[in-house]
Amino acid sequence: MTGGKMMPLETIKKRSDFLSAAACGKKFITKTFILQMHPRSETHPAGKIGARFGFTVTKKMGNAVIRNRIKRRLRAAIRQSVEKYLLPGHDYVVISRNKALDCPFTDLLRDMEFAFSRITYMKDSPKKNTVAPS
Repeated sequence: MTGGKMMPLETIKKRSDFLSAAACGKKFITKTFILQMHPRSETHPAGKIGARFGFTVTKKMGNAVIRNRIKRRLRAAIRQSVEKYLLPGHDYVVISRNKALDCPFTDLLRDMEFAFSRITYMKDSPKKNTVAPS
């Protein structure tokens, strides 16, 4: 770190919040992770203050030691690179991909900053269960 305070990360704990980010949120894919962003409703218990983060690393990635190492790398990359892109009242879910463990940390930082800088300005994609106007 650069000697300053470490940015605290408020985490997503409920499965329903992970699912709502996947179903209704924006998604940006990089070679090292998938980023999902979803705004929280006004009535959500977490409120509209601050951003929250969720991390998903599947068992296919390896045993618990490997999965925890990947999550530590992803959290460190978020702390170092994306604070200026965060929107208050939004949930961010980071889903690890295979390269997240082995890629150089500078590549992970670059991907993280690129994804967070772009996802904010992406258009909402049409939902799967909606009918397109004709």
